[in-house]
Amino acid sequence: METHQLLIQIALILLAARLCAEVASWLKIPTIIGELSAGIILGPSLLGFITPNEVIGLLAEIGIILLLFEVGLETELNRLLKAGPRAAIVAIVGFILPLVLGFTVSYIIFELSVLVSLFIGGTLTATSIGITVRILSDLGRHNKTEGQIVLGAAVIDDLLGVFLLAVLYEFSHSNKIDIVNLGSVVLYVTAFFLLAPIAAKLLSPLIKRYSETSDIPGLIPIILVALVLFFAAIAHKVGAPHLLGGFVAGVALSRRFFLPLGTLIAPDINFTDKIQQSMRPIIQLFTPIFFVMVGLSLDLSLVDWASSFIWLFSLSILAIAVLSKMAGPWLISESLHNRIAIGIAMVPRGEVGLIFAELGRSAGIFEPDIYAGLVLVIAYTTIASPIWIKLYYKRYHAKFIS
Repeated sequence: METHQLLIQIALILLAARLCAEVASWLKIPTIIGELSAGIILGPSLLGFITPNEVIGLLAEIGIILLLFEVGLETELNRLLKAGPRAAIVAIVGFILPLVLGFTVSYIIFELSVLVSLFIGGTLTATSIGITVRILSDLGRHNKTEGQIVLGAAVIDDLLGVFLLAVLYEFSHSNKIDIVNLGSVVLYVTAFFLLAPIAAKLLSPLIKRYSETSDIPGLIPIILVALVLFFAAIAHKVGAPHLLGGFVAGVALSRRFFLPLGTLIAPDINFTDKIQQSMRPIIQLFTPIFFVMVGLSLDLSLVDWASSFIWLFSLSILAIAVLSKMAGPWLISESLHNRIAIGIAMVPRGEVGLIFAELGRSAGIFEPDIYAGLVLVIAYTTIASPIWIKLYYKRYHAKFIS
């Protein structure tokens, strides 16, 4: 491809992503749906202006790594302590149930392979903490009882999802289930997850010190992007998905991460805020490219919409996606209205679900109809959940005064 053609494609992706995100925001739906729609419009599904290529794929990879860095940066581990065992129960049930049901239905009813069924179940375990936080914050419920449970459960879901992502990543490369390799991957990922945040936290004062003494602007984002990409490379080297490196770096630099066995480096809230402000423009530049890439990779023209399979599959997976996340709150001691609110808030898959689905597609695990069905389910849960929970709070507002 000629250089000018590639540059025009990148310009189209950025402008279309922004335009569609603005439309989505005006319609009061998550902006990632707009960015996903931009990819569908520009890609082979509709206009056919752009097809995925290595350069756009690389930019999308950087976008997904930075997206997970932002998720990690906004992950406050102290929420786990505040929410306590109730959040753990909601998270674990909401993680295991969709995984088991998604795998069982895919493998037994639709007769898909073990590997494909595992990826489908894994995709359904996701909970989008970004969308969940936004919904609850808009309603002023993020600091209330049900809000703390949801946010704590979403944090646990993120952590469990990272490990599952690493396992599925290993399966996708070896194309088989090997217990020995699985044990090695879990060991390496655990070691990386324990040691990398400590290394990042130890580097934090150095970054802060030199940013205060440097006369050249932009030192913080340059060093942090380099650090995130380095962590991503190390994660890939130990057999984990590279995006894990971004997540770990974000967790280490978040507001409430602390070093074990001591308080040598106390959390610096002001510096964390400065990191967020410095990194936000870069993250906002690259992450839309990932969501557009998902849309570009989704060739709806290859899907046989007249086939009963795509509709039965999508509706079955959608039922599992909704009901499995609604089940956990019924095992904790809360009021009826709190249980329902918690369940609805755990349903959106958003960017986390798309990450799982894209991993399966890029590894050649998902056929076009399977991938399309999953993206449709993720899109529905992402769009519908904010609407449902807002309507629910509006209808039963008197039940949530305290």
